[in-house]
Amino acid sequence: MFTGIIEETGRLKSLNGGRIEITCAKILSDIKIGDSISTNGICLTVTDFTKDYFAADVMPETLRRTSLEELNIGGVVNLERAMKVGDRFGGHIVSGHIDGTGKISNIRTEGNAIFINVSAENFLLKQIAAKGSVALDGISLTVVDAGAENFSVSMIPHTRAVTNFNFKRVGSIVNIETDILAKYIERLLTFKTSADLTKDFLIENGF
Repeated sequence: MFTGIIEETGRLKSLNGGRIEITCAKILSDIKIGDSISTNGICLTVTDFTKDYFAADVMPETLRRTSLEELNIGGVVNLERAMKVGDRFGGHIVSGHIDGTGKISNIRTEGNAIFINVSAENFLLKQIAAKGSVALDGISLTVVDAGAENFSVSMIPHTRAVTNFNFKRVGSIVNIETDILAKYIERLLTFKTSADLTKDFLIENGF
């Protein structure tokens, strides 16, 4: 479990044959095999490490769901260690399970605020609500507006400066994790049991 408060950025050292290596510094201070590290919002399990980098296995499903394969060697990634019981909870509940990706369609500033507009697929947008929380590349952010084709978030200059968003541009792909509560609510509202097998339901579904 993570909070979406980025501890440091690292760089992609290699991604080959289901193994990823990330160079970093702070994260390595107390690392051990089996630790969970949020890497651009993706929960990865440490399988190996040195004084300069850590390695993890990456499943095909992870590559399909995320922007990992779009990273170039040396690309900047956001890193966060799993939260400790008793730590301050500065962001929101982030599981590290990416729901899909979106594309930055606009970036603008207003005073000290940076507004970022992200276009995404419908199945993601229906779990994103104005003033709710969303994680973009692992960063806990508050949703400003949510529409039928996109949503927007805002961040302060400090957040942009200490994360990979300092390198994001219009057209950049971002990993999206919607709020965990939204997923469960949608499941409860849409789940059908045998009790729902009415005549209308069967006709509706071609029976």
